[in-house]
Amino acid sequence: MANGWAQDGAVQDQIDDTVADAVLAARAQLLAGEAARYCEQCGDDIPEARREALPGARTCIACQAERDAKIRSGGINRRGSKDSQLR
Repeated sequence: MANGWAQDGAVQDQIDDTVADAVLAARAQLLAGEAARYCEQCGDDIPEARREALPGARTCIACQAERDAKIRSGGINRRGSKDSQLR
């Protein structure tokens, strides 16, 4: 049963889209190939242990942590506030 203007299954469609977006984002972040010797962002050496643990690593730990923090703070909000829907 639909509520208001929403069609039947709209909630499940939203959940499916959120999961699909998360899977695509995770796949895009997978590393492949030979790891770089120097960080692509700051130019510092990437430790041998990191290169062995993460084949395809392109950044040092500090730059990767900064990048991950930016990714976590962003994202897609499909819910929207009530106010934005009334305008």
